[in-house]
Amino acid sequence: MSTTIKPPFTRETALAKVKLAEDAWNTRDPEKVSMAYSVNSEWRNRTEFFTGREAIKEFLTRKWQKELDYKLMKELWCYTDNRISVRFEYEWRDAGGQWYRTHGNEHWEFDEEGLMRRRDMSANDYPIEEKDRRYK
Repeated sequence: MSTTIKPPFTRETALAKVKLAEDAWNTRDPEKVSMAYSVNSEWRNRTEFFTGREAIKEFLTRKWQKELDYKLMKELWCYTDNRISVRFEYEWRDAGGQWYRTHGNEHWEFDEEGLMRRRDMSANDYPIEEKDRRYK
């Protein structure tokens, strides 16, 4: 996720920021993804709360060890000067081969350099059949 898009956001820059995030997360590279967040970025991911890039990298490493063949879609929901909200869906399978679809929302707040300083995420998972996958 690039930090070259800085607030205040317009519809076009908010859409571009969401697309950059989607592309970065689909790499499943914790180092690359973490660079879009401020050094002291605050996260809530479901029931986990943590702060900082190192914690983000550790979280993403754990996430993608569990969520195999992860594929994500993000959609702009709304934006303001330095905030963006998205809805998302992603699909993944566990080590036993069960596929899941996860639906959720994220609220992002950015600093003046375009780094995300706050991320608040809520999501639900449900099992799907491989034949019902939308994202491949």
